[in-house]
Amino acid sequence: MIDATYLQSNWTCIYGSGCKGVLDDDATKLQHGCCSYGAHFIDKKDLASVKRSVARLKPEHWQNMERGKNGKWLGKERDGADVTRKVNGVCIFHNDADFPGGLGCAFHIAALEAGERPMDWKPDVCWQVPLRLEEFTEDDGHVVSFVREWKRRDWGEGGHDFHWWCTDDSKAFVGKNPVYEYLKDELTELVGPAIYKMIVETLSRDTSVALPHPKMKKPKN
Repeated sequence: MIDATYLQSNWTCIYGSGCKGVLDDDATKLQHGCCSYGAHFIDKKDLASVKRSVARLKPEHWQNMERGKNGKWLGKERDGADVTRKVNGVCIFHNDADFPGGLGCAFHIAALEAGERPMDWKPDVCWQVPLRLEEFTEDDGHVVSFVREWKRRDWGEGGHDFHWWCTDDSKAFVGKNPVYEYLKDELTELVGPAIYKMIVETLSRDTSVALPHPKMKKPKN
């Protein structure tokens, strides 16, 4: 199953171009994006992948390298879950605007320099958002997979306290291409190339009529 309305919309990441972040108040000036709370890891494979990425970072990529070296970048939640530490209220891998190596995610910066995909360096949650793959088993044992947009509720109780969330604001629906093209690599990683091909074929049919995303619908007079 797919959320055709979202995948056919022109949502795009507006980090650095009006993103208000995910704090309780407008945090545009901080330019943290959705990095304010650090990253949780989906599983051991995810964590192992990030550990390999950390080993490849250099001081010119990572502002907080001294604070995070020797594994000090990794922290624990109260429930024991692994998470990236925070420094000055943001993920330890986030670089400030005045950092010579560049604003934003250290992994993103290093990956681009290496000519690789940033998503292959980052924690899974960091490249999946705002896509979400849900899987559940029906009573007859059939497994249903559903690709949709990441909503406030998916962050848990804290998501409802966000001052702003990108898929809730029409200002983020300004991309040049539909989401299923814009996030091709991310979708392919989530569902595999065969299913991605089916998604493209389904959404690009001449008979397919795209409904406007709820945030883009004009209010009735």
